[in-house]
Amino acid sequence: MRFIYGGYMTLKSKLMIGLGFLFLIIFTLEGFCSYYVGRLGQESENILTANYNSIVYSRNMLSGLDDMKTSMPFEIPNSDRAGTMSDYYLWLFETGRNEFETSLKAENNNITEIHEKEYVERLNNEYDSFKKLCLQMKNGSAGNSLYLNDFLPACQRLKESINSIYNVNMQAVVRKSQLAKADSLKFINYMGIIGIICLLITFAYLWYFPFYISTSLSYLSDRMIKLLKDSGMTMDIKTNDEDAIILQGINLLSNKLGIPLEEESSDNDSPEVIS
Repeated sequence: MRFIYGGYMTLKSKLMIGLGFLFLIIFTLEGFCSYYVGRLGQESENILTANYNSIVYSRNMLSGLDDMKTSMPFEIPNSDRAGTMSDYYLWLFETGRNEFETSLKAENNNITEIHEKEYVERLNNEYDSFKKLCLQMKNGSAGNSLYLNDFLPACQRLKESINSIYNVNMQAVVRKSQLAKADSLKFINYMGIIGIICLLITFAYLWYFPFYISTSLSYLSDRMIKLLKDSGMTMDIKTNDEDAIILQGINLLSNKLGIPLEEESSDNDSPEVIS
């Protein structure tokens, strides 16, 4: 009679496939989590590296502009100073100018939003005009009329342009933050759905795979019992372990046929033959 049950795979192969399936589920969940966590991290990084930097540049330009504006009223000629700037106010003006121009240059290289380029170009043009006014004020070649009619309005226009850059980037931060929040909610929902699916698959696997593994052994133990019964031998079965039943049947057959079994006492992991 030809033994046809059990397929062509060994028990070791079946176990490797089963464990590999569990590892596949684990790696799938890990890959999904890593992808979305990385995506959320990239979105947050984009907000920080682009829009947040523009906001910082805008605040620095406003601070530099205030320093330049503060130093100028003392440049107006009067009977005491003849239109020269003191060392402190000269230092204050140069400090503010360096801070403003450094941030303006950085902002020119950090344009990311719609209309931001227009605001930056307008700011560049207005600052060129503002520097000419500052030069006239520093040389003492201007009076109160230039300060009131030209210098102060120029400062106000610069502030408006800077605030426009600030506002467009703040709006972008809010918008991108809302998109990141929506993506995080999607991630939670997707993770819940995939987690439930994987959990159901795992439960089905835990029910089916032991049954699949034990089917061959159960078939062999049943055939062994039938073979012994047909041979007129009885076997006292005190266990549900298919391996023990098969080994006990082999032991009985070897005793009847007078074929001694090879002992492997040195191998601690070998199964015990039941007599």
